[in-house]
Amino acid sequence: MIYLPLKGMLSHMFKKLKEDIAAIRERDPAARSTAEVLLCYPGLRVLFHYRIAHYLHSHGHPLLARCISQRARHKTGIEIHPGAIIGKGLFIDHGMGVVIGETAEIGDNCTIYHGVTLGGTGKESGKRHPTIGNNVVIGAGAKLLGSFTVGDNSKIAAGSVVLDDVPANCTAVGIPARIARQDGKKINTFDNVHIPDPVAQEFCRLQTKLDRILQKENENQES
Repeated sequence: MIYLPLKGMLSHMFKKLKEDIAAIRERDPAARSTAEVLLCYPGLRVLFHYRIAHYLHSHGHPLLARCISQRARHKTGIEIHPGAIIGKGLFIDHGMGVVIGETAEIGDNCTIYHGVTLGGTGKESGKRHPTIGNNVVIGAGAKLLGSFTVGDNSKIAAGSVVLDDVPANCTAVGIPARIARQDGKKINTFDNVHIPDPVAQEFCRLQTKLDRILQKENENQES
């Protein structure tokens, strides 16, 4: 039997719903009214389902919780495991293709764009997914894979692949991601001139191999 203290649960849900709506209205200039946000934003819909599923998951009903989360996935294109821990004011913008794993943790007032994955590497057990601090922005298509921490107020650039910790107040860019800015100052770790050329390297390798073959043939002819 499922026991739900409905009054407390509904009060909690509506409080979170108001916070989520306020976050969208604040951060999305295209959101013109609360009614529009309620009716047209899949990120809000999936969070409402997630909070119900998370409650059930936390109270010993994982199968029912997964059923709710998977239904929300089919409706919105956003998959949030009920075991994930999400703070207030999360804004999932557009949302299609977002995946948030079971042991992921997300702080308050974060923004996630479409195509983002908070996933695992397949090499870990237990805590397998990232921990995201407060006020973090994760750009479209970014992949954060593994058990590490992204500090408060940091930004992950679109398309980046993050595999290690990102300190607070930083911007991470690239594959694999590196710190491009910290505390508003540019970090000079990128060399856009002396970039390895894999084609040239392969030609050099083949030339070296060819030279060794020709040298060996010459030695055989002389002998």
